[in-house]
Order: sequence, then C-alpha cells, then structure tokens
Amino acid sequence: MTENAPRTTGASYAAAGVDIDAGERAVELFAPHAKRATRPEVMGGIGGFAGLFSLKNTYRQPLLASSTDGVGTKIAVAQAMDVHNTVGIDLVAMVVDDLVVCGAEPLFLQDYIAIGKVVPEHVASIVEGIAEGCVRAGCALLGGETAEHPGLMRPDEYDISATGFGIVEADEVLQADNVRPGDVIVGMASSGLHSNGYSLARHVLLELARLPLEGHVEEFGRTLGEELLEPTRIYALDCLSLVAETDVRVFSHVTGGGLAENLARVMPRGLVARLDRGRWPVPPVFGTIAHHGRVEQSEMERTFNMGVGMVAVLPEADVDRAQAVLTARHVDNWVIGHVEKAGDDADAPRVVLEGSHSRF
Repeated sequence: MTENAPRTTGASYAAAGVDIDAGERAVELFAPHAKRATRPEVMGGIGGFAGLFSLKNTYRQPLLASSTDGVGTKIAVAQAMDVHNTVGIDLVAMVVDDLVVCGAEPLFLQDYIAIGKVVPEHVASIVEGIAEGCVRAGCALLGGETAEHPGLMRPDEYDISATGFGIVEADEVLQADNVRPGDVIVGMASSGLHSNGYSLARHVLLELARLPLEGHVEEFGRTLGEELLEPTRIYALDCLSLVAETDVRVFSHVTGGGLAENLARVMPRGLVARLDRGRWPVPPVFGTIAHHGRVEQSEMERTFNMGVGMVAVLPEADVDRAQAVLTARHVDNWVIGHVEKAGDDADAPRVVLEGSHSRF
C-alpha cells in the first residue's frame, strides 16, 4: 500500500448490528436489580459462565422439578406501550406457578432475552421485572442471557423466556392420585388475563373494537393498556403456605386451556370435579372481550382463566384453615366446587362447569 492510498474500514460486529458495548452497559444497569433476587444458597455473583446453587444436606429424598415458559403475545402490548418492567413478573409467574403445582419450592430461575437491538435501559427494565418476580416467588435469579438478533428481529422487538428449578421431597409430591371423593376445590383470584389468551384479546380489543391502549375504560378504572399489562399473580409462596398448614391434595395452575382443561390434568380416572360458575366473580376485562368480540362462553372458558388463576384441592376438614391462610396473605378465594365419583362412562369429562356467572 502506498503512503497516499485511501484507507478502508473492515467489517465489524457493531457494523453488523451487534453492539457489545451496549450489552455491557445493560449488565451494569440491571445488576442492582438482579442482586435483589437471591437466596443464601447462591454461590458467586453476576458475570460467571454458569450460576452456582448449593443444595445443603437438609433433604431426605429430594427431587428436582423444572419448568420452562415465556409470556407470549402480551409482549406486543408492552412494546406498544413502551413499558417493559412488568412482563418480567409475568415470566416468573408462568414458570414458578407451574413448579409449585407438584409441591416444589422454587429455588432459582434463569432467563433468556432475545432482542433486535440492545437498548441498555430497555434490557435493564425487563430484568427489573424478572428480579421483582423472583423476589415475590422467593427464588433466586441465578443468571441469564441477552442475545442481540439484528436482521432476525426489528430493533424494537424482543422475546423472553425462562427456566426455573424447584425441589420437593419424593414422599411429599402432590399428584392426582392424592385426590379423593368429597374433596373441596378452592379457587384463588387471578389478577386479570395473566399471560394467556392475548392473541384473542388483542384481536378483539385492538383490531375489531379498535380501542386505544391509552384510552380510559370506566369498567377497569384505568386505561386499556394498564389493564392488559397487569402482571400475572404469583401464587408460589401462597401455595407453599397452604402445603405447610393443610393437607393439600394437589394444585392446578390455570393457564392456556382454562379452568376445566387444567383442572382435568390433576383429576384421576374415576373422579369428576364439579364446579359452580356462580361461586366467584368474573373480572370486567373478560366481559369486555366477550362483548366486543361476540365470543362464545365456551371459547372464553377455554382461552382465559375467567378470574381463577390457581386451584387447590383439599379435604373438606381443611377448607376453613386454607381459606384463612389465603385471606391472611391477601389472596381472594372461594369454594368453587367439589370432587365426586364419576359415572360409568370412561370418556366423560373429568371437570364439569355448571350454573352461570352472576355478572358475565
């Protein structure tokens, strides 16, 4: 090359769309949030290649439980509202509330954030929500990964997922075989839509009804966007309190498929759960969706939680104690049904919904 030849700039990772410096800045911003979500068993700190968690010799026959989930298209609402510190709570809820169904105590969670372009403040806001969810669940945020995907995702797009781990003694696992005729079903109030059915909710409210996210909705007492971004309730510590205080047979986390399909997963053959729709109030958001979309009741009940986000099946003798525990923990709850022997038809549904909702 001659002395006067023009210089050329070679290709770089940053020019290709991946900003390592922005990623490092994001870590600096979310580190204080992540440090909040810890437990005494966590070894080491942020920045390692793997998270370390010490299992102390306090278990007899420990079983590890694991669960993986995401938040779904609720993220589209967060992106449209430019509010990113709530969907992380949803993410934790969807993972730990599955873990606790078998009686497992959530220990730690690891997240994965795929994003079109790393904006450090946005990533920190997402992790802020994940850390808050872990604090509410009593588990540690043991680590995670942020991956920048230019060309695959738009700069303002992201998706999140997480895997959580819990622990339960082998002889204390909650399962369908524990359920008996005469058991009572207690429903715990949801905080709204939670993180299921948003494809239908968005289609009805934003596309068919053309309701603005920033518009105030009288029935909700706040804007539509605020209602849709209400975080999923985390029941993990509430359920563990019930395990400690009562002889819980099993739990059922009400997610996609609704109350009937999820409760059926923990009903053994030969038994049927009979539920009365009139036993609990349905939050206004469900009626709004049904009204604007002319959605049939069966479709609503198969898509949404309809106001019950977690179910506990207990012996009748433990119901009063269970309701007292939940009330003390500020969880609205109702006796919504009971378990009885099924008929001779082996193909009959294991959950039957009867009656009608008082205000739906």
